[in-house]
Amino acid sequence: MEGNKSNMNDIKNNNENNNKDNNKDNKKYNKKYNDIGNNKTNNKNNIKPSNEINENDPNFGKINISFSDVNYAIYRIGKWKNTYKINLIGTSNEIPATEVTKVHVLSNINEIRNSKFELGENEVNGIVALSIQLNPELQGMDIAQIIADEELEYKNIVDEIEGLELEDPNGFIELENDKFLIYKLEKDHHVTVAKPANGLTMKHHAEEIQRLKELNK
Repeated sequence: MEGNKSNMNDIKNNNENNNKDNNKDNKKYNKKYNDIGNNKTNNKNNIKPSNEINENDPNFGKINISFSDVNYAIYRIGKWKNTYKINLIGTSNEIPATEVTKVHVLSNINEIRNSKFELGENEVNGIVALSIQLNPELQGMDIAQIIADEELEYKNIVDEIEGLELEDPNGFIELENDKFLIYKLEKDHHVTVAKPANGLTMKHHAEEIQRLKELNK
């Protein structure tokens, strides 16, 4: 019985002490809460208004593309040092201008070369097959000669691409410009499709299609 009474007193004393502690904690909490509220008010008062949009700003609406953006292939219009009749990159006047584009082009060349096609009694790589299809001048040539010429052209184009002076990967270019051809690289069923991304590229792309049509007349 005494033991139970002692336990009851202990519980009572503990409860009284806990209540005192809780009152102290509540006062601290209320003070802290009020401080937070005051800080919110102060922060609100200290917020600076955002800059207004200025449509007269010469940079308004312009989109800049990083030279290291893997979503874009960027080219200069120019000429290769060597002459090409078979290699599809060599017959174009689009010269890779960035490291991303260089890697993209070399990857495309190798991917096409690694594909195989039956042409009569001969097995040829994709570059040879496409060049014969697109260039009527090659259609009357000996297949063995075309294969040998493609090997030489492949070596030459790789050497040229590897030796190109490229843009600083930390630099930027406006999407709409009159200096660089820019293609947006998009995935379509595991195939990378290059789509003209600015006015200059659309115009140039249309001219290239027309040039190929003229070859096949």
